Order: sequence, then C-alpha cells, then structure tokens
Amino acid sequence: MSLEDYFRIGETVELGSHTFTAEEIKTFASKYDPQRFHVDEEAAEHSVFGRLCASGWHTCAIWMRLNLEHREDLEGRDWTGDGPRPAFGPSPGFSNLKWLKPVYAGDRITYTRRATGHRALATRPGWRMMTIVAEAFNGAGEKVLQFENAVLVKSG
Repeated sequence: MSLEDYFRIGETVELGSHTFTAEEIKTFASKYDPQRFHVDEEAAEHSVFGRLCASGWHTCAIWMRLNLEHREDLEGRDWTGDGPRPAFGPSPGFSNLKWLKPVYAGDRITYTRRATGHRALATRPGWRMMTIVAEAFNGAGEKVLQFENAVLVKSG
C-alpha cells in the first residue's frame, strides 16, 4: 500500500452531516462569536441574513470534529506499506477560508475533505506535510464553506 492509497489522495471523502439547531447556534455564538444575527432571532430577521444563522467558526468547528472522528476510523485501517503505520499530528494552519453561504437554523450540512498531496519535510525527518481541501454543502448541494488545510503526518 502506498501513502497515496492510505491518504486517499484525490478522493473526496464524506465526513458526515450535521443539522444546526437554533439553540446550538445561539449557544456557540454566545460563547465565541456573539454577533446579533447569531444570538438573537429577532435581530437576525432585520440583518442582511434575514434570519438566525450559524457563525462561520461554528461551521468550521463541526468540520474539525467530523474530520477527527473520520481520521480515527482511518487510523484503524490496515496498513500494508513499508514501515510503521502513518500517524497524524497537528496542523500548522489553514488558508483561503471562505464562508460562501449562510448556514441557517435547521440546515443540514454535509462535510467533505479531499487530500491533494503530501511531501517530505526536510526540517523534520520522518514527517510529511499533507494538504487537504475542506468543503461543506447545504441540502440544496450549495457549497457553504471551503478552506485549505495542512496536517503533519509521521511516516517513518
């Protein structure tokens, strides 16, 4: 098995779905992003969004949770390549974050990831940098979230 096969390079992987409730939106926003259109349904009706919508950070946090749950499944897969099974480490960051459409109370959002490549790190022997495109879609199939992510992987 190659690292490309193990990481599923180029393959879009569905991580799962999440339905955003009004109460959850308000609870998250009250703690982390207390803008009026995230915490007050009446104020949200008079905002550019027209109704209560989730914080973009909330939509990102759900992607992270589902990604980690799926990554645990991946780490349980048989590894038949050379050396020890690759082990995921931390992420050094993300880029090109776009909140493309609002996520409203009641919306069911489906999250995906697509690994686009990996490379050895000269400064950290035995580690690789994997790049990922993260996306999320509403029930109408419209993309609501997109960003590029990097993750360190121990592979040898």
